[in-house]
Amino acid sequence: MTLPPSSLPTAQQLAALCGPDAQNMTLRIVAETGSTNADLLAEAAQLQGPTLLWAGLQTAGKGRAGRSWHSAPDATLTFSLAWKFALPLQALAGLPLAVGVAVTETLMSFGVDARLKWPNDILMNGNKLAGILIETAVDKTDRQSVWTIIGVGINLAGAQDLSAQIGRTVADASGLALQRERLMAALLDAFSKALPLFEQQGFKAFAAAWNALDAYAGQAVNIVDQEKILQHGYAAGVDEAGRLLLDTAQGRTAISAGDVSLRIREE
Repeated sequence: MTLPPSSLPTAQQLAALCGPDAQNMTLRIVAETGSTNADLLAEAAQLQGPTLLWAGLQTAGKGRAGRSWHSAPDATLTFSLAWKFALPLQALAGLPLAVGVAVTETLMSFGVDARLKWPNDILMNGNKLAGILIETAVDKTDRQSVWTIIGVGINLAGAQDLSAQIGRTVADASGLALQRERLMAALLDAFSKALPLFEQQGFKAFAAAWNALDAYAGQAVNIVDQEKILQHGYAAGVDEAGRLLLDTAQGRTAISAGDVSLRIREE
């Protein structure tokens, strides 16, 4: 089921659904834009605090490694959240995984059987349900602080059409399209707790939760870069820095995200 664009809530209506920890966020909701990440990146120097930009439709949404994020009116929940961390850039390496935990646990609270795929995808029944893209802008007035733009896209409907469009099977959280406002508010509540915790303790505060939600735990996998297999072994979760642990014939190794991909390996 799809809803007309006018069904998007106002910022005041969304704020009324949020808990107290999320009340300090600036909430902006638009029917359409190119990319919410690009919009907030362009404004980072002028932002005064945590800022949500939720678009009913993104015409130039982007994913990891320069890929496109496909969205359709009312079939996806696409938004970006700008958040300033009093941390150096290198301390943010595990942030996509921590955000993944927050999004996945929120989806699970709505009855969605979601799981995590390293480093930044959320799966349902083994197929992609949601993706996360985090971009950064260093605060030129404070080199020890970094603005992060946390982009999230969640398929709420139309998985069959989207699968045909992009040539691979994806999933959708059918049934949540009518609960978009509640889901968005719940995600903001989750971020308002998770992001300060990350600033204080880093990814190690989320590592156990991530490993409990690991879709590929114990499975044979390949590490792929531009369709070239770099390594293969058995997925063994992540460490406290957010690196993928891979059990290989030579022993256990830790892999940083970069632009590599994780794929199930056919035995």
